[in-house]
Amino acid sequence: MYTTSSAFLDALIEHGVSHVFANLGSDHPALVEAIAEARAAGRPIPRIVTCPNEMVGMSAAHGFWLASGVAQAVVVHVECGTQALAGAVHNAAKGRAPMLIFAGASPFTQHGELKGSRNEFIQWIQDVHDQRGLVRGYMRYDNEIRTGRNVKELVHRAFQFAGSDPKGPVYLIGAREVMEEEVAPTPDEAAAWRCIGPGALPPETVALIGEALLTARRPLVVTSFLGRNPAAVAPLVTLCERLGIGVLESVPNAMNFPHSHPLYLGNQWNQPQQNADLAAADMVLVIDSDVPWIPTVSAPGDGARIFHIDVDPLKEQMPLWRIGAEAVCRADAATALAQLDDWLAAQPLPAARIEERRAYYADRHAARETVLRTREAVPAGTITPEYFVSRLRAAQSDDMLFVNEAISNYGVVFDHLRLDTPGAISTSGGGSLGWNGGAAIGVRLARPDATVVALTGDGSFLFTVPSSVHWMARRYDAPFLQIVFNNRGWKSPKLSTLAVHPDGFAAHADDLDTSFDPAPDYVGIAAASGGAWGRQLRNPAEIDDAIAEALRVVREERRCAVLDVWLDHH
Repeated sequence: MYTTSSAFLDALIEHGVSHVFANLGSDHPALVEAIAEARAAGRPIPRIVTCPNEMVGMSAAHGFWLASGVAQAVVVHVECGTQALAGAVHNAAKGRAPMLIFAGASPFTQHGELKGSRNEFIQWIQDVHDQRGLVRGYMRYDNEIRTGRNVKELVHRAFQFAGSDPKGPVYLIGAREVMEEEVAPTPDEAAAWRCIGPGALPPETVALIGEALLTARRPLVVTSFLGRNPAAVAPLVTLCERLGIGVLESVPNAMNFPHSHPLYLGNQWNQPQQNADLAAADMVLVIDSDVPWIPTVSAPGDGARIFHIDVDPLKEQMPLWRIGAEAVCRADAATALAQLDDWLAAQPLPAARIEERRAYYADRHAARETVLRTREAVPAGTITPEYFVSRLRAAQSDDMLFVNEAISNYGVVFDHLRLDTPGAISTSGGGSLGWNGGAAIGVRLARPDATVVALTGDGSFLFTVPSSVHWMARRYDAPFLQIVFNNRGWKSPKLSTLAVHPDGFAAHADDLDTSFDPAPDYVGIAAASGGAWGRQLRNPAEIDDAIAEALRVVREERRCAVLDVWLDHH
């Protein structure tokens, strides 16, 4: 029997969905039956990935998209499963990660009037007033499937929203009776629901920004997530090389600009000091950044001209946001940069000024490199994160993809990996911890040829629900290397408190209730859940051998590996 659920699965296939990250429940009999029927009939359906934890499943869908550019689907159980998606909903929304979430809904009949009518006590308990409202504030689109006759239209429309800038997750629900409805198959019309194409700059704005770039003494580009589209990196390099423009990353979520390039000036996070390059800039072009600077501690100087190009320039999910730009444009970065390059190709360029800019920024880049090299010195005692990441860099190969949720060591990872390849590293783009484990699985499923390395704090490791993560990695042959920066507690809450109360009671307290002492056995957790290999590291002299063995285990034995790296206590 061909049902609403059958049509739903067909619609996913029509949109290129290859994986459904599923946590099934009592609201899904029709879907489970449709999956079994399709397999028996030889009809193609997405691969079903069983996810014992919903947040892990949604994080995997997020990682899959980052590595492939193709949105996937997540299936959860009524409002309970929807709420169990937890911070993954936040991360997908803030990280603008497209995916379709489908949740069942409690049956709406209770006397057997329709197939799928209520027959379990929980179906009264799980009938809530506004299930869609639980996540509506984070979704690009939400709707309820009320009949199988137009289920494909709803799926097509949902994916159209998900894949149009600003991208993001979408949410559909369907009650058991509706998902059981027998319907007639319909043709594939997904192509008629294309996503909105990339936006471009108005011609007058191209000229305005172009003139400002030509006449500025110290032009600077600030970006955070331009590199989520790897195709945007090369046009940025072309523009900056043509005019001698420095590049500063603010809270980077991707590899936005080659770190070895002499125009690269580094990345800023929560450092409590003014960024010198930002202060010196007299023209700042912000491209794809949610937080280009933190004005209470670091901002452009008075009189600096600011221009803003972004897929989401209004920051629609942020009630308070302003950077004082004189031109604000909703445009695709790669498209806008190509427009600027075409305009500049027809202009006379101030050769002497451009050469002076290049030399100035090259000196700034070299000075930064000297500082970074100093920080990578072999430690005399406890392992430093800078030294460890430098040794990981030494073991890098072209097949490596990095997932960064190192929290208080976010910046260390970006500084000392020094990546040059577009698409080589990702963060969630959000602020809910526990993303890296599921994301690493998704990246590996999307790129089975890659060696995936997840970098996590010890707190964020625990947030990942590691028992589910490592079980899934083993079951679905998605091994990865997970590196735990272990400072035995939450360092970030301590830093935040000291930034506001530098000489308060907390600054002199012996215990801030952020410690994980005695430290959990992170390697043991992963081994028990997924048969992972692991090693605890306290001696800097053991790092190279441990990294080499961990990579061998992942590549040759196809098992996860965990390195528990002990740093100074937080």
